[in-house]
Amino acid sequence: MASLLMSLKQPICISMCVYLWLAVLAVVNTEEISKARDETDSANEETSGLHILTSRRVKKSPEILQVAALGRPLYPGMLYDARSDSFIPGVTLWDNKLLTEDLNSHPQTRTDLKFSSSDSFSSKSNLLDISSSLKASFLGGLVEVAGSARYLRDTKSSTRQSRVTMHYSATTRFDQLTMSHLGTITYPQVFEQKTATHVVTGVLYGAQVFMVFDRMLSEQENSEHIETEMSLMVKKMTSVNVDAAFKMTDSEKKSAEKISCTYHGDIHPGQSPTTFEEAIKLYKDLPNLLNQQTAVPVKVWLYPLHLLNSAAARVEREISTVAAFTLEGIMEDLAEAERTFNELSGSRLANKFRDIRERLNSFYQSMRVYKSMLQSAVGRVLPAIRGGQKEEKSLEDILKIHRNSPFRSDQLKLWLNDAKQEISVLTAQVNSLEGVNIEEPENVYSSSSSGKVFCLTFTSLKYDDPYLSALQEFVKMNRFDAPEEEQHLVSVASDGKWFHNSVTIANMMYNLKVFSFLKVFYFTGLVFSAMSDPSIPGSSIYLFEQGGLKQKKLEDDYRYIIS
Repeated sequence: MASLLMSLKQPICISMCVYLWLAVLAVVNTEEISKARDETDSANEETSGLHILTSRRVKKSPEILQVAALGRPLYPGMLYDARSDSFIPGVTLWDNKLLTEDLNSHPQTRTDLKFSSSDSFSSKSNLLDISSSLKASFLGGLVEVAGSARYLRDTKSSTRQSRVTMHYSATTRFDQLTMSHLGTITYPQVFEQKTATHVVTGVLYGAQVFMVFDRMLSEQENSEHIETEMSLMVKKMTSVNVDAAFKMTDSEKKSAEKISCTYHGDIHPGQSPTTFEEAIKLYKDLPNLLNQQTAVPVKVWLYPLHLLNSAAARVEREISTVAAFTLEGIMEDLAEAERTFNELSGSRLANKFRDIRERLNSFYQSMRVYKSMLQSAVGRVLPAIRGGQKEEKSLEDILKIHRNSPFRSDQLKLWLNDAKQEISVLTAQVNSLEGVNIEEPENVYSSSSSGKVFCLTFTSLKYDDPYLSALQEFVKMNRFDAPEEEQHLVSVASDGKWFHNSVTIANMMYNLKVFSFLKVFYFTGLVFSAMSDPSIPGSSIYLFEQGGLKQKKLEDDYRYIIS
């Protein structure tokens, strides 16, 4: 057996030899081992939406798990709890001497290069070869990642951001425990402790590197065009011979200056690249930086402990692919909402007008708390479902709460679109008059002490928002504490906001024309501001003089304009 294992060089052979172990130890039919698991999950339609059978009973035939290491220190002989996708440090079945003796190791060299223009979690997890069950654990906050796997947490901060990612991966060797290890247990009491379900029997070593290239877009630039241009430049960078110089055209040099680089890797380059040119230099050095000493676990093979001792803990159920994808979609929606928020909160108007800024901050704080609550709820039920303490419906109850909550995708988009429209209307007004600043109300009063100040005042920015109240109330109640209770759909309409009223918008356009006319007579002393006045919807021209408000609705009284 040992000589056979030493001769195996291809990745598929790793799985084959592991299954040979399984056949010998478990004395099961080899046909049962090689059969593929049926991945089709049942789904039932309910009036509240799709009911997902989130887990299924594990078949009686044992199965070795292949798990992405994700920067975790997973080595041969280490214990692993597949219920929570966590490793157990400091506890093992064998002493260190026995673990290091007869460890089977052979070269497993392979290099791969991929590119991605997607920022989705699905695309990132595919590059890292993460299973659907491990995805669910990560999204539930159960898995702490390191090294190259930190790429999973690197998301776009704005919708006006183009991104291209280069993924370099290489493997060096494969280490595995021998039959003598599995047949000789030094510390059998580990089985009784039931803290682990599997033991690491094989480790594929290597390294992965992600270089994430970002560029912020102006309002005039086309995202598809810029993304295509960036993709061509990155691919050109990797196609140049290591010893050859990378030559760029003048146009490419200008584009490269606008591109930033973020590095996530298992190889430590000394100084991480932050520019396109620094990324070129590092890419050429990658093959030299990776060796047997710098290689880390990339993928591990986990052997079920209950096949060694029936008293050991085991995985009773698995999280279905459908449930993992549903959870992934929810987290993607929340991430997209956060990107839109970042774009809005970074606008000039959001920073200048206090009421808009406060609404955006309230939205973000509620969403941040909700995301944490959802993640914690998922993280609590996943180990319980896998361990058999909870039924498969537990995860579906959590997903149902989300589907009925004000944080569901359609409600988030509706409110964010309203916020975008409100800012867009105000931006059009402010940008139409160059040289006129936006001032806080207190500054308008103080500046009028030395002369007249004409202020185009936005009067409707302060209002009660029932949707924001619904978000705050939802997170305050924390419905995830009682997911089995009946849930009702929470929906908040966006009707009644000032920027949806055509009459109000028409009045604002008229006031803007009058305010523009004022510039003919006054080159200074004109400002924009926001002061709430429900009796004058939209906007009005205020006259400030001698430190106080002298006249409202100046647009209806031209005496003050020419006096």
